[in-house]
Amino acid sequence: MVNLGRKSQSFYLIQRIQDEVHRFAITFHRSLRGKNAIRSELDQIPGVGEKRRRLLLSHFKSITEIKQADLDTMTRLGIPKPTAETILHHLNQEKDETHDADDSDVIDKIESMEETSE
Repeated sequence: MVNLGRKSQSFYLIQRIQDEVHRFAITFHRSLRGKNAIRSELDQIPGVGEKRRRLLLSHFKSITEIKQADLDTMTRLGIPKPTAETILHHLNQEKDETHDADDSDVIDKIESMEETSE
């Protein structure tokens, strides 16, 4: 440990370096957080860009409502039928995979409970 006087040039230099490192870290963290905040499940779907994502979210208000939408409603919004089919397939496929994983987890827990009670 090096003792530096609070009014020395060395202390002032180290303090400035520390402030700059802190500023850089905060800026980097904010940029990461900002990019993740605007991501959507819709961004992963081919054929869905910024304009279609905005259109879908402004009309349906949530991803859950988009999952429940029918093909006809999406085509009336101006989304081509193949793209609408892709959107619905992609969103509902993720939902099915999530439920399958949840079901298998529950079954595994029940089986492990039965084994421990025997």
